[in-house]
Amino acid sequence: MFQNEMTVATSGGVSSSSCLSRSARPDVNFVNKMKAIAFVGGVRLRDFAGLAYLLHIDTQFSTRSDRGIIVTTQFRSAGAAFREAVKTEQPLQVVGAINANHALLAKRAGFKAIYLSGGGVAAGSLGLPDLGISTLDDVLTDVRRITDVCDLPLLVDVDTGFGPSAFNIARTVQSLIKFGAGAMHIEDQVGAKRCGHRPGKAIVSQGEMVDRIKAAVDARTDDDFVIMARTDALAVEGLQAAIDRACACVEAGADMIFPEAMTDLTMYRQFVDAVKVPVLANITEFGATPLFTTDELQGAGVSLVLYPLSAFRAMNRAAENVYQAIRRDGTQQAVVDTMQTRAQLYESIGYHDYEQKLDALFAQQK
Repeated sequence: MFQNEMTVATSGGVSSSSCLSRSARPDVNFVNKMKAIAFVGGVRLRDFAGLAYLLHIDTQFSTRSDRGIIVTTQFRSAGAAFREAVKTEQPLQVVGAINANHALLAKRAGFKAIYLSGGGVAAGSLGLPDLGISTLDDVLTDVRRITDVCDLPLLVDVDTGFGPSAFNIARTVQSLIKFGAGAMHIEDQVGAKRCGHRPGKAIVSQGEMVDRIKAAVDARTDDDFVIMARTDALAVEGLQAAIDRACACVEAGADMIFPEAMTDLTMYRQFVDAVKVPVLANITEFGATPLFTTDELQGAGVSLVLYPLSAFRAMNRAAENVYQAIRRDGTQQAVVDTMQTRAQLYESIGYHDYEQKLDALFAQQK
């Protein structure tokens, strides 16, 4: 937990002072939201609490003078929330959310953590293959959009760290923390990487992977932010080599392990027994790993189960069907029953809550 204190003046100016521990700094999104509240349409002080509620900020208020108020906010970091989710749900189901709207849908469905896939950023946001083409800025754009509206802890795929040096990895880690992510996984493929379930993968040396983990751990500005090591070594060097790499990464400071493209439950058990930290199972469709159930994976000792692109694939097929029907029939009548209704969309994004609050604000200002 940490506390941020900010003064908001009715004149539209914002000044702030913070009392923060070195290892727990405020999410930049919190500051941005506070600034937005202060500047939107001349919002007066008595309206502040309502807007903060809509933004899902747990706030306490005390009036200081006619010119401003003190806003005191206490909350856990996203990293702490991710760690708590891993402890409380066994195994923790982590579902991929391709955008902010899907993050809200995942929360409504009851998930306790969400995921942003590197392949999803490439295909969904850029229309490109997952071959190391995406940049850190591409990923951060989607991270910020998700964390701005959804408070579920977010695990982010950072591929190989977005650059060849420790400085690149440090920038990646610190940027993710600033943008509100709770965890990241970094892998041992070469820079010109491939999808983890495709042939022809190449990996860096164990020593270079260990250096990546050390750089990530050293760069953390929040000690609770989770550094997860992913290894693709099974397909290249075999099971024991992959386990050895995972153990070396844990020794270097990795909090959790992501062994990619496992083909048997016994493989997960061997990882769990060796590394002594939480192990993630990537249960992606149409890949090398069978679609094991949560019960099966729990029996193998797995702590997290990842479904990286399940909703994205379903969304794509649904969109194809709609486009084809409209083009073929000259109308969408045949597919309307398959669509989310306007009312359902508005409920999902809280449209009416925002609209009612704006109406109340405008009425008070007349």
